[in-house]
Amino acid sequence: MLIIGCLTMFAFSFKDVHTFGNVDQVRTTHLSLDLSLDFDKKVMKGSCVVKLAYADDKGAAYVDLDTRMLTIESVTNPADNSPLKYELTKDARDYMGAKLRVHLKDPKTAAVKVTYVTDPAAGALQWLDPAQTTSKKKPFLLTQSQAILARTWIPCMDSPGVRVTYDAVVRVPEGITPIMSAAHGQHEPDKGIYRFDMKHPIPPYLIALAAGEIAFKAISDRCGVYAEPAVLEKAAWEFADMEKMVVAAEKLYGKYRWDRWDAIVLPPSFPFGGMENPMLTFATPTLLAGDRSLVNVMAHELAHSWSGNLVTNATWSDFWLNEGFTTYFERRIVESLYGKDTAQMQWLLGQRDLKHEIVEMAAADQEFAKLYQDLSKHDPDAAFSSVPYDKGANFLLVLEQHFGRDKFDTFLKNYFDQHAFQTMTTEKFLTFMRKNLFKGDEKAWETLKVDTWISDPGIPGNMVIPASKNFEKTRQAAKTFAAKGDTSVVKKDTWNTEEWLDFLNSMPEKVDHARLKQLDEYANLSQAGNSEILFAWQMVCIRNTYQPSFASLEDFLLRQGRRKFLKPLYQAMMANPETKTMAKQIYTKARAGYHPISTATIDAIVK
Repeated sequence: MLIIGCLTMFAFSFKDVHTFGNVDQVRTTHLSLDLSLDFDKKVMKGSCVVKLAYADDKGAAYVDLDTRMLTIESVTNPADNSPLKYELTKDARDYMGAKLRVHLKDPKTAAVKVTYVTDPAAGALQWLDPAQTTSKKKPFLLTQSQAILARTWIPCMDSPGVRVTYDAVVRVPEGITPIMSAAHGQHEPDKGIYRFDMKHPIPPYLIALAAGEIAFKAISDRCGVYAEPAVLEKAAWEFADMEKMVVAAEKLYGKYRWDRWDAIVLPPSFPFGGMENPMLTFATPTLLAGDRSLVNVMAHELAHSWSGNLVTNATWSDFWLNEGFTTYFERRIVESLYGKDTAQMQWLLGQRDLKHEIVEMAAADQEFAKLYQDLSKHDPDAAFSSVPYDKGANFLLVLEQHFGRDKFDTFLKNYFDQHAFQTMTTEKFLTFMRKNLFKGDEKAWETLKVDTWISDPGIPGNMVIPASKNFEKTRQAAKTFAAKGDTSVVKKDTWNTEEWLDFLNSMPEKVDHARLKQLDEYANLSQAGNSEILFAWQMVCIRNTYQPSFASLEDFLLRQGRRKFLKPLYQAMMANPETKTMAKQIYTKARAGYHPISTATIDAIVK
């Protein structure tokens, strides 16, 4: 960007179909939030001062902001507190919300202030009653703004291509501690006033807030864990390798640029495994397996500090630039810390999930089976699948295998360095890669099927399939056990999570109930403390209508809201005529405890 006087001159060479913002004329550059949290009414009340920069010296006659379900109380010029004319225009696409057009008296107005109240049903916000928390003492609030839900609690240009810095004042009731994806400022806990500041420009979906009965424990000088007090010690033990992960990541792709890396373990309703909010990863308690076996999710969220947070997809059509790179990076961290065998098993598990989803997509929308996707007619959340993650990562693995790891690592490090705190389109990335990695070698471009990987649905034939002796054994064990019921082939005391998952995923489609009973009694799978293993076991039980496991299944669905588990479990129950009624009954009881992001998905499956 070129700074001229007080104006930021910019070029916006792409269109984000998921924002109302008139970004070709004006850009939001900084947000100043002042929010009061009302846990009784389940709303935020306050204001947002939106600082503006213009594309040229002409300025703009108005600025368009994204909102959804916000009650706008006033819009003013904060320089003199004078009112500004505005109107809200609701879009027919409900997920887009309403355009807030603010008319500017001065075409070079420096900022506008929007005073507003959120809706209790705001999509980014989940308000938990004390009974839904661990301690049962205080209420809790968590936000989840990806992909386009920031507009449900902040009036902004809700596009990943528009980066902003932000500061915030958060006012809370007694006994509540708020934390944000930003540096801590001068707090006044006795007055319930907390201040935060993010000095690096980030997309609005990375602005995050959690508030409740929250405690903290340090892991290292720059890493630590927040959680409800009853969960804190367990969480800190589980995430003890956070500092080691940062060191390993820095050795691969350069300096960590966000000062601190903390994590908060949220209540069970959090819909994702983790969310990469800068400086403060949001994490699900389903990672707390008690043996540190699921920390690859933390490696994934850390990797986002380079791919996603530092260099961000410009639109949600470019989502693979965030998640494909991060999944590849995650597995490199895992290999560095936990060994090549573990990393290769994770590659293979990811490839299995990808192939399964690609088959499902064959009868649905093939657009979602591509890396670069046309989402002009879709809520970007509807496109969520393993495709941007594992298809994207496997494309990068093809490049690594062809060019060699050293050369490919140098390329990626330069990519992150040269585009730090910027946005990236697929087209721009391919141009950069053609010049700096392929160096004009068009034959290699064709041989590696680059255009096929990016633009075609499905999986190209040159995907790299890692070898795994571990999985050769678990797949044979699955076949032997299903045929003979020999539990000696099930190494319950030595198998790691990946081996258990491959064993369960390799079981035949139909398994005799006597075999399932035998396996459950031997390995106690229905009571597994590892959420990934429990999930894989329940998928086997649902398709075989193995009723003795259904009490455990209902308990699992009632006590956690992670969409990765909910979606396939409910899909499997609805697909089985004998479990369809059970799915509806469980969902009726469980729905109130799920995040709006999860209910939006499960509603479509169950109802």
